[in-house]
Amino acid sequence: MVRVSARRGPDRPAAPTSRHGGRRRRGADQPGDLVYRGEGHQPPSRAGRPAERLAKAQREHARKEKGSANRAKARLKVARIHVRIADRRRDHLHKLLTRLVRETQTVVIEDLTVRNMLRNHRLARAISDAAWSELRSMLEYKAAWYGRELIAVDRWFPSSKLCADCGQLTESLPLAIRSWECPCGVIHDRDVNAARNLLAAGLADR
Repeated sequence: MVRVSARRGPDRPAAPTSRHGGRRRRGADQPGDLVYRGEGHQPPSRAGRPAERLAKAQREHARKEKGSANRAKARLKVARIHVRIADRRRDHLHKLLTRLVRETQTVVIEDLTVRNMLRNHRLARAISDAAWSELRSMLEYKAAWYGRELIAVDRWFPSSKLCADCGQLTESLPLAIRSWECPCGVIHDRDVNAARNLLAAGLADR
């Protein structure tokens, strides 16, 4: 998932902070002008039928005799499914990013090195399916088109490990941990906390 923090206009009301068992919990609705776009947008290529059809077509292609006309037909079928998935992904990104840019004034993103991240075999497929590079390219031209401000925060900024409430830095936070409690008593969702830190850092660097 790409963390995107956005700042809305002054007419947006502040959302309350929820409390659980005497401890404050930070969720997707944050105080102030933060909008966290972690709404569970799943890339179309990883959802249901497209993935199943692709897997089935690839199995059929593998069973065909090499050099045969049937294998050539199966290869074209696999290629058509790949094109269809790519078109759906592109349409998904266009709709999502257009809505994001229209609704906000400032967008802050992490300056990630996607090429290096693809070397992690556990994450490579998910990153490729999410089309992070294409997402950023679209976001850049859409922000310019609509006259919005796009800020990229340095990739080494510890957005996940830094408590957005008290500023304390956690030494170790493995990727498998999706929520954590800071010594100050706040329970953070990993991605929401990172989005808040990115927005603060991006606005501070302007």
